[in-house]
Amino acid sequence: MATALDFTQLLRDAALRVTRPRVAVLRAVHTHPHADTDSIIRAVRAGLPEVSHQAVYDVLRALTAAHLVRRIQPAGLVARYESRVGDNHHHMVCRSCGVIADVECAVGEAPCLIASENHGFSIDEAEVVYRGLCPACSTEDRS
Repeated sequence: MATALDFTQLLRDAALRVTRPRVAVLRAVHTHPHADTDSIIRAVRAGLPEVSHQAVYDVLRALTAAHLVRRIQPAGLVARYESRVGDNHHHMVCRSCGVIADVECAVGEAPCLIASENHGFSIDEAEVVYRGLCPACSTEDRS
């Protein structure tokens, strides 16, 4: 995980002003991959109890726009945030508990980046979501 100094530098490199809420939100996203907004707010308030919900929402929006965090929203789930940006990875979602895991791009000839028809788009990202049961929920089903 990155240190506070790293978070400060990430913000500066993205031409964002360094503030305590921005550092705290960035740290929370790095510490809690695939966390929803409420979880991020709780993590931030552990160190900055005075921070408002709106401030966290505003910071998440700024960090997403600056490509320092990625917002994902698998169907049926609330938006989640992750610090893994700049690559074309996918997600696996448990149908039972909603846990999310990162999955590398599909193996083989990268079908995940080649659309059968691009309709004039310049494609730079594809989203693939695999669904099933996580190991914990699979074990519960067998019990």
